[in-house]
Amino acid sequence: MESALSEKPILLFLHGVGNGDPDNVWQEHLTKAFDRLGYPALDPGQVIVPKYAHALKGLDEKVPLPKVTIKEPSRDAARKNRRDFERRIGAIEFRLGRHNGGKGWAGTDAVVDVAFALPWFIQARNYVNNIDIRAQVLTRILAQLPTSGRLVIVGHSLGSVIAADLLRRLPIGLNVVGMVTIGSPLANGNFDVEKISEALREPPTNLGWWVNFWNDTDPVAAHRGVSSVFPWLVDFRIHTPLSPHVHAANEYVGHESVATAIGFALFGSKSTELARVENGIDIPLDESETVALLALRYAYLLQRRLKGEEQDKFSGALRQVQAAAVEGIRTRNAEKHRPLPAEVARLDFDLADPDAPVPTPLPGRYVSKDDAVIWLTVLAAENVIRPFEIGISRDEWQEAMKDLTAELGLGGQYGTDVFTAAKEAQAVLSGGRGRNWVKWGALGAGAAAIVVATGGLALAAGAGLTGAAVITSALASFGPGGMIGGLLTAGSLVTAGGGGIAYGLASPGTTAETLEAVVQRWLAAAILRQRQHLDPDATLWGTLVKIEMEVRREFERLDEFSDATSPALAELKRKIDAIARALAYLRKNGLEPGLPFDANEQN
Repeated sequence: MESALSEKPILLFLHGVGNGDPDNVWQEHLTKAFDRLGYPALDPGQVIVPKYAHALKGLDEKVPLPKVTIKEPSRDAARKNRRDFERRIGAIEFRLGRHNGGKGWAGTDAVVDVAFALPWFIQARNYVNNIDIRAQVLTRILAQLPTSGRLVIVGHSLGSVIAADLLRRLPIGLNVVGMVTIGSPLANGNFDVEKISEALREPPTNLGWWVNFWNDTDPVAAHRGVSSVFPWLVDFRIHTPLSPHVHAANEYVGHESVATAIGFALFGSKSTELARVENGIDIPLDESETVALLALRYAYLLQRRLKGEEQDKFSGALRQVQAAAVEGIRTRNAEKHRPLPAEVARLDFDLADPDAPVPTPLPGRYVSKDDAVIWLTVLAAENVIRPFEIGISRDEWQEAMKDLTAELGLGGQYGTDVFTAAKEAQAVLSGGRGRNWVKWGALGAGAAAIVVATGGLALAAGAGLTGAAVITSALASFGPGGMIGGLLTAGSLVTAGGGGIAYGLASPGTTAETLEAVVQRWLAAAILRQRQHLDPDATLWGTLVKIEMEVRREFERLDEFSDATSPALAELKRKIDAIARALAYLRKNGLEPGLPFDANEQN
């Protein structure tokens, strides 16, 4: 089949063991699911269903194994490919729900090892262990595919193994929009055909995204997905009633979540999912506006997870915070003769009307992993409903962060890593004094005090933000106690470096708690970068060393003529201890300048 594909993607369905569903009953179930979801019916000319059940049983004609056509890219190209892939997989995760890799059933692998030797699994054994039969099957599939265009792959059971094997052997001009695997045994070592887990350590460059669905009643899936083998894909758990047909492709493709994934790959968004057009001036958001909308979206994602009185209380606080944020931006923009962006204007409502609905902040735009480090670290540690304070489990906040990072195209794991990094940084600085030793949100007013006391000097050498001018303007416009001003202040301090921040943190007017909070954010950002395989911040070590020098100098100056029980000396000792712990951690984990950086140590 040499003709190129049309504009529409082609659906390639790869069946598992057995007779290969000669009547294509799976298509009937998928078509019914599409109808329920509002997707158009499948065009028969849009589907390719190779039949290779006989080829799995024995050799008809010896053919060479199809060559690998999709080569591993260079290091830089591989990094870009991974980032682009994660942006797409993050969007899919947000559309379909939360990644769930499962934990597996105890003893499953031993059971599969026994079952794999049974006569019923001869087709699977032949594909995995007999290179001639494997070559025969792959060749027959490739013969039915075009040489260019767009492809959607659905692989069921053994078909998922074949799909993974096929990916790198497709024609160079044939791009896989998305791949959906169902009822897959790929997590079991018996199916690691030709060490495919190593060959696919990174997503191939011809693959848009890959999601795997496992049915929690399917013994083949064994109550787990396949992300343990391919950590860059996303697993989803579904449930259908226990029956003899629980592993059947019909059960999977008829499920709403599976059909949604396939439908989106083939047709894109349904018309009912299109975002409504809002009136307003379509201008880019500036930094203050971006931070405000990101924080409001984060708060909203938490709000929808809460229940009962806790949700009512949080919703009331968020209602006022949102109104205040919009009004603050409007006032600031009027003073600067800047129009109100449409994205901000659409969040406005009449706070005086108790029945006025509160517009929901829209999902944020995609941001790179590097750009997200600082602001997500700050959001995770600061109070985004300031000045209100509501004690909500950090686990709930973490789930909201996972939702946020999925929306931003970073994937839910990025959100988990944000909180893991924060907790690890907290543990490093606590020195065994307990999880809550460094208070969440402790930066707050203390950060503003540094800026006021130094006249912005602490931020003069800031990297990543526009420095002291931004924070001075933010404090003047929004105030240090408000949500926007507080977040900008914290973010500016976390990105600051050099002598200014060293002087500010070493100053007797800055409490040890404030220094600990700043250092904790720095350390959390460093840990997050390492967990996400990002380049480390080359300035962090030098900044900490400068602060240590300033603090020790201040300690020596006071120690000479002060009482040993002096509170000021106790504060300085606490500062020295925090910096020493941070430097020790960086040194131990290969983040000291001049030492090799191994991002895999944290995973």
